[in-house]
Amino acid sequence: MSVDGTRSQPTLEQVAALAGVGRGTASRVINGSPQVSQRTREVVMRAVEELGYVPNQAARTLVTRRTGTVALVIAESEERIFGEPFFAGVVRGISSALNDASRQLVLSLVHSTDQAQRIGAYLTGQHVDGVLLLSLHDDEAFPVDLDARGLPVVVGGRSDQWAGSFVDVDNVDGARQAVAHLAATGRRTIATIAGPHVMASGRDRLDGYRDAIAAAGLGHDDELVVEGDFSEHSGWAGMEELLARRPDIDAVFAASDLMAMGAMRSLRAHGRRVPEDVAVIGFDGTKASETSDPPLSTVRQPLVELGRQMAEMLIRHIDAEERIAEHLVLPVELLVRASTVRVDG
Repeated sequence: MSVDGTRSQPTLEQVAALAGVGRGTASRVINGSPQVSQRTREVVMRAVEELGYVPNQAARTLVTRRTGTVALVIAESEERIFGEPFFAGVVRGISSALNDASRQLVLSLVHSTDQAQRIGAYLTGQHVDGVLLLSLHDDEAFPVDLDARGLPVVVGGRSDQWAGSFVDVDNVDGARQAVAHLAATGRRTIATIAGPHVMASGRDRLDGYRDAIAAAGLGHDDELVVEGDFSEHSGWAGMEELLARRPDIDAVFAASDLMAMGAMRSLRAHGRRVPEDVAVIGFDGTKASETSDPPLSTVRQPLVELGRQMAEMLIRHIDAEERIAEHLVLPVELLVRASTVRVDG
């Protein structure tokens, strides 16, 4: 007990004494050193649990030069981050993996110069052990030179401005599967509402569309291509433009589920039935795609797994003596639903 009658916090010396090891050994176990036996680790951790010992984080940081904290920086507006299911799935996977590894997550949103300056001052080895970046745009350089700070970094999604480690999904193959499905069901005038060309995912999905169009022997037509920004509104606007250009469209591949839903809203307003008149397929595999009217065919990307793999890759880099860039591309899955199944007669 302390002099004021409250119970004092157990010390590292008490943990070592209860475990029957030296103070240095107990410290190595608590700080995650691999230079201890499994048996020693077990007896020390039992003592930690029995005493309710909580390591002093400031002292631990001095010893290990680690903060136990990882920053997730998302280069998008709050409207997109909190309005699009993509981000929720990825963040869920990241949070789960970091929790399993007893790491803390700090979320930072960067969409203005002021925000960039604040996060730039924060992203140092004194505050975080590593950085996860999400939604990089190739027309905008990231405002902080992370390489110069020596922080390990993993990016979610391939980016032309980043040569380091990343985790992505197979956007080209997903788009190729989607458009091949439309062609296999007899559609011949297949349009696309592509993602933004300043993002690799937008360009990759457009490449997959073009590959499948060529493989089906349909021939590429620039009038059948418009660009969106992955939002529902841009899907609606893109479909309006496509219908004005080519009223004979009988299918559309939208590079996100939200754009596909916007496209279906436009088609309904013009009296076009989905899928009888125009088949629609999206990309993401969101929960909303299951309950849309009609249920939306889509390419499901493993969002939670994407986030988990990003976090696990970063932890490997944090713990490694030498960092070697890793590139991981996850497979996607075509989900066929009622928005592409035509009922004749």
